[in-house]
Amino acid sequence: MTNAHDVGARPGPALLLLPVQTAVMAVLGLLVTGPLAAHWPLSAEDGVNRALAAHRAPFATALTDWLSLVADTQTVIGLTLLCVLGLLLVPRAPRWWEAGFLAVSVAAQSAVFLLVTLVVNRDRPDVPRLDGAPPTSSFPSGHVGASVALYGGLAVLAARHLRGLWRNLVVGLLLLFPLAVAFSRLYRGMHHPSDVVVGLLNGACTLLVVGSALLTNARKDEAAPEPEPAVRGTRRAVVVRHPHACDDETTAEVRAVLLRHGYAEQRWTDTTPEDPSGGLAPYLTGTAAEPAELVGPAELVGPAGPAGPADPAEPFAPVDLVVVCGGDGTVRACADLVAGTGIPLAIVPCGTGNLLARNLGLPTEPVAALRGALSGRATGLDVGRIQGDGLAPTRFAVMAGAGFDAAMVRDASPRLKERLGWAAYVLSAARHLRDPRMRVSIRLDGGVPLERRARMVVIGNVGSLQGGLPLLPEARPDSGRLEVVLLDPRGVTGWLAAAGYLVSRGPGGRAPSASGTRERTAAHGALEYFGAARVDLRFARPQPRELDGDVLPAGTRLTAEVEPGALRVCLPAPARIGAQVRTGGEAEEHGHRDARTAAQ
Repeated sequence: MTNAHDVGARPGPALLLLPVQTAVMAVLGLLVTGPLAAHWPLSAEDGVNRALAAHRAPFATALTDWLSLVADTQTVIGLTLLCVLGLLLVPRAPRWWEAGFLAVSVAAQSAVFLLVTLVVNRDRPDVPRLDGAPPTSSFPSGHVGASVALYGGLAVLAARHLRGLWRNLVVGLLLLFPLAVAFSRLYRGMHHPSDVVVGLLNGACTLLVVGSALLTNARKDEAAPEPEPAVRGTRRAVVVRHPHACDDETTAEVRAVLLRHGYAEQRWTDTTPEDPSGGLAPYLTGTAAEPAELVGPAELVGPAGPAGPADPAEPFAPVDLVVVCGGDGTVRACADLVAGTGIPLAIVPCGTGNLLARNLGLPTEPVAALRGALSGRATGLDVGRIQGDGLAPTRFAVMAGAGFDAAMVRDASPRLKERLGWAAYVLSAARHLRDPRMRVSIRLDGGVPLERRARMVVIGNVGSLQGGLPLLPEARPDSGRLEVVLLDPRGVTGWLAAAGYLVSRGPGGRAPSASGTRERTAAHGALEYFGAARVDLRFARPQPRELDGDVLPAGTRLTAEVEPGALRVCLPAPARIGAQVRTGGEAEEHGHRDARTAAQ
């Protein structure tokens, strides 16, 4: 959604957080074994261990024996070496950064574990133990930390490369391993509950730190360089660049790719907090007189780089292409201006979420995404037009929302977003899980208002979140309508039911399709879906609002209306973009058909 700074082709400074992580774990251990030991819930830990030891059964004992095997030191080291070797032997495109991510994660969590045990000396539970006790402290659990680093790391890599239902199944199974190992360590009397909790935390923190340092470079392994076509003439392109998200290396590569595709006249302009579109509007009408930067035809035979400003007296003719180098917020600002002009838009995903690019099936590596877009064709996609109190009419391409998701976006730390990417939103979301529900009135296509209570409402032009989670499984950017979901979980059970329901749907799953259809019982009342060409929302009290990841002022009204096919987006060949987007006549016919359905 919002933009993140790209790390160059070297490990990021986030690795410097590992000593901080070690210190935090050590302090936790000293608190657990010291002043907090007599307080609940730590005071109840011995009872948990005794209860599990008293209820051991042959099947559970055999199962946990196997789980201890898959998480012991020899197994973890052996599997890590095999996986790293496999990543390095990928034909034509060895994944160096991903191999480093996995190896460093396993090694780093082990180093943190060993250093913490030198400071914290905790005896193991006073129950019969089913495994031989190593000489290290019981705090934290090394088996659990190692399983998170290895199997959780594999889950991260699987999420990057698998698609559809397979991704959900593989990632889900891999993430179950550390939880199962944690239970087995308790069951077998090897650790206190707090030992395994901090073991999970140790492994998870290591993945976040190492991933933020190394995986930003792994995107360069996702697509082998493709031969560039010969220049086909002189064409004009305006490139809008988010200066913090699109680094100098990516900028040079984008410039070179455009040159090789015949865009000899390029105007580059940077976004600012005051103007997220980078002053794009004058370039669309040919009235721009002072471009930020011009790449001239002479540079086709030399190194890619700016040729200096053009003659201020010579206006730049209307462009043939608009290229956006940034995240969803930058894309939205540019799409708002480009929609309806007929000028194609090419997306170079450089942000934190890049939800539009992901939903359109574009590669996550910026230059590979541009190559694919320029080798395909421009396809007409829908946009939503939204307005409300304190909000001038504007367009969005991904999602608009109010309530929980808007508060999460609003309160996400900018520093954490730069270092951790979209994971920073997870930390922000945890702060708002207990926010009060809101009263909302929904009117679909001018129908009778529906009164509801919910924690958040989202209007979507596309449906998938990070990791392929299908928040709006029915949403398509060429359907001629918008999809709406109300999220209203009650307590921990409700949140788990909602999450389980969404994961079970999988990308491309089917949600209710007729306007106003409800399916609350599928997630114990936590989710409700609608679809319409026009959606009017009224809130009893001002609610936080967001638009494609950009925070909006709180308000009591939102009205969204679809503009079918208003935005022409350059996309790869249909065979490479999957089922999310149709092209040509099929898309047009499907959009008309869905629009008629929504209106009935």
